[in-house]
This record gives sequence, C-alpha cells and structure tokens, in this order.
Amino acid sequence: MSGSYNFWLVFVSLAVASLASYTALDLASRISASEGLPGRLWLLGGAFSMGTGIWSMHFIGMLAFSLPIPMGYDVTVTLLSMLIAIIVSGFALLMVTGSTLSKRRLLIAGVLMGLGISSMHYTGMAAMDVSPPIRYNPVLFAASIGIAIVASLAALWIAFTLRSKARIAYARLGSAVIMGMAIVGMHYTAMAAAGFAPDSVCTTGASADNSWMAATITIITLLILCETLVLSLLDARMASKTARMAASLQDANAELQRMVLHDALTKLPNRVLLADRIEQAVEACRRNSAQCAVLFIDLDRFKTVNDSLGHFVGDELLRTVAERLRSTVRHEDTVSRLGGDEFVILLRNVVYADDAVQVARKIIEVVSQPIRSHGHEMHVTCSVGISLYPSHGESAEALITSADVAMYHVKKARRNDFEFFTAEMKLFFPKRLALENELRKALEHKQFVLHYQPQLDVTSGELTGMEALLRWNHPERGMVMPAEFIPLAEETGLIVPLGRWALHEACSQNKAWQDQGLRRLRVAVNLSGVQFQQKDLVESIALALSVSGLDPRYLELEITETVIMQNASDAIVMLEKLSQMGVDISIDDFGTGYSSLSYLKRFKLDKLKIDQAFIRNVSTDQDDAAIVKAIIALAHSLRLRVIAEGVEHEEQLHFLRALGNDEYQGYLHSRPLPAAELERYLRADLRPEEFGRFERAYAPG
Repeated sequence: MSGSYNFWLVFVSLAVASLASYTALDLASRISASEGLPGRLWLLGGAFSMGTGIWSMHFIGMLAFSLPIPMGYDVTVTLLSMLIAIIVSGFALLMVTGSTLSKRRLLIAGVLMGLGISSMHYTGMAAMDVSPPIRYNPVLFAASIGIAIVASLAALWIAFTLRSKARIAYARLGSAVIMGMAIVGMHYTAMAAAGFAPDSVCTTGASADNSWMAATITIITLLILCETLVLSLLDARMASKTARMAASLQDANAELQRMVLHDALTKLPNRVLLADRIEQAVEACRRNSAQCAVLFIDLDRFKTVNDSLGHFVGDELLRTVAERLRSTVRHEDTVSRLGGDEFVILLRNVVYADDAVQVARKIIEVVSQPIRSHGHEMHVTCSVGISLYPSHGESAEALITSADVAMYHVKKARRNDFEFFTAEMKLFFPKRLALENELRKALEHKQFVLHYQPQLDVTSGELTGMEALLRWNHPERGMVMPAEFIPLAEETGLIVPLGRWALHEACSQNKAWQDQGLRRLRVAVNLSGVQFQQKDLVESIALALSVSGLDPRYLELEITETVIMQNASDAIVMLEKLSQMGVDISIDDFGTGYSSLSYLKRFKLDKLKIDQAFIRNVSTDQDDAAIVKAIIALAHSLRLRVIAEGVEHEEQLHFLRALGNDEYQGYLHSRPLPAAELERYLRADLRPEEFGRFERAYAPG
C-alpha cells in the first residue's frame, strides 16, 4: 500500500523545524549567559520548548502522510515520543552550554542525540498501530539513523559555536534553516523506509481530520516557540541592560578610585597613594637591607605666576612640571602631587645617596627650562629636600616630613638647589610652631611696640620725618627684632592684623604728637607683600587716617619694588588710589629687586629709598658708589626724592651730600627710639650735633 503527502503540511513541518532550531540556538545563548537557578530554569523550559517543537515537526510530518485507509494514533505512545523529544532536547542544550565541547564529547553527544531523535520518530510511527505491522527498508532505516546522527553533530556544533555571538542574527537564521532541513530530511527518509501491507488497517480507529490536527498542533507549537523566543529576548535585553549598568558601575567605581588616589589636575598619585607606595618601598627595603629616597619639591615663586598670569596659566604650568618630573625618574618610581606647587618623588631603590643627588640635579635642570603657555614664556625654579630610608625615617610620614624640612631650609637659604635632611633640622618645625603660637598670643596681649627712627635732610640736617619700625616686646626674650618674626607672620597671614595695628598705632601716635604742639612730621610705615594684596587695603588705610584724625600728607607708605612688581598692572591701580588719598609712596630697598625702569615711570611715587647694602661701603667700594650715584640721578630725573638708610659714618654722609642725595637715616644720627624717647627728642628740638649728648643722657640704664 502506498501513501501520498500534503505538500502544504510538508512545508509547515519544515517551518516548524527551522523555528525550533532557531529557538535552540537562542536558548543556548541564554543558558550560557545564566548561572545558578535562572540557568537551570532556562534549561528545563528550553528543553520543553525545543522538544515540543521537534516533536511537532515530526507529528505534522506524519500527518502530511496519508494512506487510503482511515488512520488513528495511540495517545500514550504519542505522548511517549513527545517525552523522548523533550529529554533529547534537554541533553542537547546541556551539551552545548558547557564551557568546552571537545571532539570526543561532540561525537558521543551527536550519536546519542541522533539515536534519541530516531527513537522519537520510530516511537511516533509505532503510535499509528496498523495491522499488519509496518515493515522498514533496512537501508533507508539505517540511512535515517545516520542522517539523524549527522544532523545532531551539525546542530550541536553550530549551537555551541554561535551561542556567544548574539549579534550575528543572519548567521543564526541561516543555521536554523540548515538544521531544520537536516531534521526534515531525516524525518522523511525515515518515512520513506516505512512499508505498509496492501491489506493494512488501523487498529486504533479513525481520528480527527489530519489538516485540523496539523493546524492545531502547529498553532500550539508556534505559540510555545514564540513565547519562548519573546521571553528569551526580554531576558536578553534585561541581561544586556544589567551588564551595561554593571559595566557602567564598574567604570564609575574605577574612576572614583582613581579620583580618590590621584590628583585631578596633573593625574599624578596623591598623598594617599604616595603614602601607600612609600610603605611598600620601605617594607621591601627592610627585607632586602636596601634604601629608598623621598624627594620633596616646591616650586619657587609659583604664586607670582599664578597671581600675575591667572590660574589657567598656573594650572598649565603645573601640568608641564608634572610631565617633566615624570621624565626624570624610572618607571618603578613614583611622582606625586601633594597640592599647590608641592610634588614628592619616591625613588624605590637607591644604592648610594649620590643616586638621589643625580635625580635632584636633573629635576632642577628640567624644571628651570622655559615653559610657554597661552602666549607667555615662564621661568620657574624649584627647591628640593631629600630624605633616605632608614637614615631619616622608617615610615612614609617620617620620610615625607624629613624631606619637607630639608626643602624648607633650601627655600629659605638660597632656592633653586637641594639639600639632604640632617638631625639639626628636626628642631626647626617645633620651634616654628611654638613661635607661631607665641605670635598669636602677642597680638592678643598687645606685646608689640613701635620704635621710630628720625629721618633728616642731608644738606641742612633738619628733621624731615621718621620711620615706624615694629618691635616685639617678648615677656621672656626681651625685645625681638623684626627679622626673627616678620617672615613667619607673612607666611601665616598674621602680618595682616599686625600690619593693620602698626598702621593705626603710627597714625595715632603722630597725631597725638601734633596735638601736643610738636613738630608736624611725616611718619613712614612699611607695607608687606601680603598686606599690599589685600582687597581692602585702601579702605584700611582710610580708616586708620579717619580714626586717628591724621592728615594724609603726614603718612608715608613704604613698599618694596619686589612686592609691586609681583602684579605690576594691579599695583598701578592701587598706587593711583593711594596717591589720590594724599599719602606719600616710597619704594623701599630700591636696587635689590626688579628695578624695572619701564614700570617705575608709570607708578605714582614720591620717594626712593636706597638699601643699606649699597650704603655700607659706598665711600670705599667703587661699584656701590656707582650704583648709588645712578639711583640718585635716576630718581631726580623722575622728580623723586631719595633717602638713604643705614648711614653710620661721616664719610658716608659726606659722599651722599656730594651726590646731591636728599635725606638719610641711620645710626650716625640715631638708633630707632621708643615713642617716649622720640617725644623727648622732639620736645628738645635738638640740632643733629647736639643729639648725641641728648641720647646718652636719656638712654635707659
């Protein structure tokens, strides 16, 4: 008995087989990407979905075959064939979702899967339950099993290969069609192997119309497979979103860690990471009886660049310096930025102390090279302090502190150089801290006083003014000179309230003397660089004049040329405002700073003060004499008066008188006097030649 095929159902069986294959490839990716319970649930659900699809293709293919006798199917045997399909599908998914798939494992799995699919097919054929029984062509029977095994091998290999290539949609689709054709080819080869006797009858009785059964099974199968694909797609998108979020979180954590451990401007390691690396280096040196070095680097006069050219230029300078510092050390060493213009370098392993010296010299050389940025050419230098493990410390904190102290000594002494830490330096910071605390208490307890040094006309010897000089009347150390505390006051900012007090005190004292009927004289008060940069300087001076009632023409402000030239453009505006107030402006220590003639003529000035360094040997040293002569000539050409400080001998005074110098002050005439002594001097109204007798008569003790 021969049968016929419904080609529409044959095509439907091919479509179902291809869809089931595509679902299998997609499930392989989902199961591989899942772990734990979700992975096991996907394996079970995938086995059911894929098994149902393969079985449906098989059953629709059987329904496509029709005999000239009514046909029926044994439900139990049919369900058994379906169960076999599900088990075989689960086995296949388990194989292709493993971490590896060796050739041996692929061969064994392919044979077992092929035999399983063949078992499903021939179990399903047995559900037809015809009499006499179906007889199979041995050759076609064996061919169908061979095709099943080959198709299984191909399916397993394709599924394993494409499981992690989720974006190759076309490759998956083409592979699914090939796998579907292989399954269909196996099925119809097996159907061709079946032989039915001419008198065959179906013992289970007739069932429903094949077309309706095929349609029903197709619809149910499509729903199952499509639902599986939709769930897989949603899970894939969720997994992808989760993966992106995890990657983003990982990147954020990495960036956060980098920010915590690195300087934002230069990208160099910061203090935290530096301390950790120094501790590691110390531990390694301790084990190997070796030594490492820490170099503390501070840029000289960086604040001048930052204030005059702006923070953007300053930042670019710091980044350039950071790159240059990196170029001076080995890859194993660490270059870090602590903040501001301070850098620290760790040399992990140095055999000799001279190794650190060579690096320090190289650092000084590369940093001093010109830096061009935003149309400006800048020149900076650096001061370097060096500490060695274990000689100068056995911890990161100790080594950094020792190098910092050594650097500070270089900066105060000469700059643009290096120095090793020494034991004597240990006392520096404790003393400095103690002095700072004492300075604060001195302000609170009003321990500061002003001494006044007379200023006289060089030609006539008449008293022309006085300079107010700050002194610290320490309760234990006695009278402390400005050189000992003014630099620290400027560093700590205490110079601002201290300078404000000195200004108010000088104005009030001068006004008090004038109110007593004493000679009306101009009092000169020094302004520090920190004070000159204060935004409220003009208001502060105006307040001192207003509170004291002193006429502005009796106040003279002394400012060093270095302070003015730190930001010349702003200085021009500031000096213009002060000049409009009516106070006199004097350039202090002229000749020791920038001495920029191009700016000098633009400043609102009244007087130049020649530094005592040039006056000391002016009568014996030709160079000093030439400098003083040039300064006097320059000042007079700009219609400025000239005052010389530090005049101690008659020869010096005679020389200044011969050059036409205007005023002088110094020990030749008088030392700086306390207010009470100067008042007695003013009341006596003495001539210069008489003052020596007066001073000896009223000198304390």
